[in-house]
Amino acid sequence: MNELEKARKIINEVDAEIASLFEKRMRASEMVAEYKKANGLSILDTAREAEVIRKNAELIEDKVIREYYVTFLQRMMEISRSYQSRLNEGIKVAYNGVPGAYAYIAAKKMFPESNPISYPDFVSAYQAVESGECDICVLPIENSFAGDVGTVMDLIFAGSLYVNQVIDLPIIHNLIAPKGATKETIKKVVSHPQALSQCAEYIQAHGYDSESFPNTAVAAQYVKEKNDITIGAIASDETANIFGLEIIESSINTSRSNTTRFAVFSRSQSNVKANGKMNNHFILTFTVKNEAGALAKTLDIIGAHGFNMRNLRSRPMKELLWSYYFYIEADGNINTQDGKEMLRELSATCDRLRLAGTYQTQELK
Repeated sequence: MNELEKARKIINEVDAEIASLFEKRMRASEMVAEYKKANGLSILDTAREAEVIRKNAELIEDKVIREYYVTFLQRMMEISRSYQSRLNEGIKVAYNGVPGAYAYIAAKKMFPESNPISYPDFVSAYQAVESGECDICVLPIENSFAGDVGTVMDLIFAGSLYVNQVIDLPIIHNLIAPKGATKETIKKVVSHPQALSQCAEYIQAHGYDSESFPNTAVAAQYVKEKNDITIGAIASDETANIFGLEIIESSINTSRSNTTRFAVFSRSQSNVKANGKMNNHFILTFTVKNEAGALAKTLDIIGAHGFNMRNLRSRPMKELLWSYYFYIEADGNINTQDGKEMLRELSATCDRLRLAGTYQTQELK
C-alpha cells in the first residue's frame, strides 16, 4: 500500500465516523428545535454559536487548520439551523409562478404545512434547491393536453437534483370574475395561453375576447385589481378563493381529462429497499454513440431485464448541434438485482447515463 492509498484509507475511516457523529448531532438538533418551538425562541442564537465556535476552535492546535475548522463549524451550524427551521416552520418549496398558480396548488396539496416560495421561472426554482435556498421544488413535467415541458426535461438531464415523487393534478378551468359579474356582463377573458386554448370552444360560444397572461394566477390578480364586471379570468377554484373572486361557471375546459404531471425535485435520491413498494417507476436520461443500432441496443437491455417503458422522448442537446439525449420513464423497482445489472449494462453502451429519479405516481383531487 503506497502513501496515497494509506491516506485515502484514513480518510474513508474518518468519513464513516463523521457520518455517524453528524447523524447523532442532528438528532440533538431535533431536540433543540422542539424546545425552541415550545418556548417561542428564535432558531438563530448568535451568542451561543459564537461561544461554541470559540471554545471548539481551541481544541485545534495547528493554527492554519484551526481557520478551516472554524469555517467547518460555521457551515455545520448553518445546516443545523436550516434543519431546525424545516422542523419548526415547514419545508421550503420552490415553484414557478405566484400564489394561486397550478404549481402553487400542487405544492400545497403535497405539502400542506410547507412554505411555498415563488420564483419567476423553472430554472431559478430548480437552482434554489441546488443551492440549498429551498428544500425541494415542484415543477410541471407534462400536460395531457399540451405535451411535455421541455425546459424541465432539460433540467432533469443536465441538473443535479432527483425526482422522488410525481403527482397527477387534474386541471379544471373555471370562469371567475368580480362580485356582480355574470356570463352576460363579461366581454373579455384573460388567462394563460394554454388555458385559453383549452377553453377555446367555451370562449367562442360566448363571443368573448381574450388576452394572454403569464399564468392563470396573474390573470386572476389582474381581474381582482380591475374590479370590472366586463372582465373575467380562467383559473382554478383555489385561485378564485385566493383573490376573492366569484366562480361564474365551473369546468369550462373542453377536455375533461386535462391533467398536469408535477415532479418533486430534491438533492437526495430515494433509495427504497429492493422489496419496497414505493419505487415502482424510474426515470433514466442518456445519450448513445452515433452509430447504427445504438439506441435499439439500449432499449433491448431495458426490456431484457423486465422493465416496461412508459414513454421515450428525445430532446436536442444545447451544447452539441444536431445531437440528442433520450428521456425514459419505466415501470419497476430499479433497486432490485435486475435493476442494478441493467444499469451496469447500460453504462457500457451509453455515453452519458443518469438515474434521474424513482417515484410512485399519485393523483391529487
